[in-house]
Amino acid sequence: MRNKTSLIFSLFLIISAALKAQEEAPKIYQLSIEEAIEFAIENNYQSLIAEKDVEIALKQKWEIIAQGLPQINAAVDYQNFLKQPVTLLPAAAFDNTQSTIDIVEEYFDNAERNDTPVDTPEGFIPVRFGTKQSVNATATWSQLIFDGSYIVGIQSVKTLLQISKNAKTKTDLEIKKAVISAYGNVLLAEESVDILENNVETVQKNFNDTQKIYENGLAEQEDVEQLEITLLRLKNNLSRSERMRDIAYELLNLSLGIPVENRVILTDDLDGLAMKYYDPSILNREIPIEENIDYRIAKNSAESAEIQVKLQKAKALPTLSGFVNYGYQGFADRFTFLNDDQEYFGQSILGVSLNIPIFSSGMRHSRTQQRELEYEQALLDLEQTENDVKRQINMAKSEYEFSIENYQTSVRNLELAERIENKNQTKFFEGIASSFELTEAQRQLYNAQQEYLQSMLDVITAKAELENLLDTRTYSPEN
Repeated sequence: MRNKTSLIFSLFLIISAALKAQEEAPKIYQLSIEEAIEFAIENNYQSLIAEKDVEIALKQKWEIIAQGLPQINAAVDYQNFLKQPVTLLPAAAFDNTQSTIDIVEEYFDNAERNDTPVDTPEGFIPVRFGTKQSVNATATWSQLIFDGSYIVGIQSVKTLLQISKNAKTKTDLEIKKAVISAYGNVLLAEESVDILENNVETVQKNFNDTQKIYENGLAEQEDVEQLEITLLRLKNNLSRSERMRDIAYELLNLSLGIPVENRVILTDDLDGLAMKYYDPSILNREIPIEENIDYRIAKNSAESAEIQVKLQKAKALPTLSGFVNYGYQGFADRFTFLNDDQEYFGQSILGVSLNIPIFSSGMRHSRTQQRELEYEQALLDLEQTENDVKRQINMAKSEYEFSIENYQTSVRNLELAERIENKNQTKFFEGIASSFELTEAQRQLYNAQQEYLQSMLDVITAKAELENLLDTRTYSPEN
């Protein structure tokens, strides 16, 4: 029985450990470039933060509107005088009647019971007013009737919300560009590793064959050493490229908004992606500058500065508000406020408050002038942004056009370098070419390979930059 129990317990521990390991295992994602962009916009940390900014702006919108809507507040106050205050009244104000004598006697009796020293100035009568305990419950309804600042605030709601929406759109465009760059860099790193592995394998074979030829006395030692130098250089480059590939994957994970230990499998390859982004027709595309996201953000800043000018001017206008107050008061020497026979007294106030700014020694005028100058600065910034956007678009088109031309050149250079290297390799083993000539041909081939890979990545990133500048999308929860 004990062995059976131990077996069941062991199986339970094994299953639990397996389930825990399964839960903690890194996730695997298979993503195309479009899927990676969509995934990043939904999960990237900056995108999520920008989305929260939009939600905050929506809440601020209602906060501003609610300031001019009715406000209701309630308050309940309870007071218990641990030691009631005494008021001294002139004795000459009272006739020497029995009631006056009773008041004085009651005061001295209370003082004796509470061990209070009695030292009353001559000619005065000590009196306590009110009860020892009291309750006061009030409810106040207030309403803003007129306030110029509130009117300007309502006008600013649209601009406030648009600022956060445009910021979200700008963030999404930057994330898209970052993901495309990171995705392309991973593909470039993978291709580099593959090419270097093939090159190492080829040079390793050449080195081994040349070593045997040298041992048979048919080659010079310099030929072997020259190939060894090339082989060692390639191995170092391969090791470096493998490390850069790991870093490229981590950067891609960060741009996607997932932990770096998770694995991402890319379903696109560098050649196919370069062909997808090979689109010279985009060079003829034009957009109104007003629809560029950077221009829209600068315009929002100008609108916000204009609102600040209106706000300062509105502060010189009168403000009018009204309120209605209603409440009950209860009094007792002992806590009897929850009893049915406790008597409460009602009270109510209706009021209107008018505040008229008259003279501020030039303070309001100075603040208005500051806001006007800031508005002029914002207009200058808007004009500068317009010219800068035009320059960026022209530069991006030039860079993209150059990347296409460079890609076409690198394709031809790679074909020629491969042909030259193959010829020199044949000549070398036939004893016609020297090891130096073979090494130069190999170095030329390796450079052409890297330039070809880089030219494809340049086409991808240059188009991504141009697309961002020509993108006219606006914010909506769906996209």
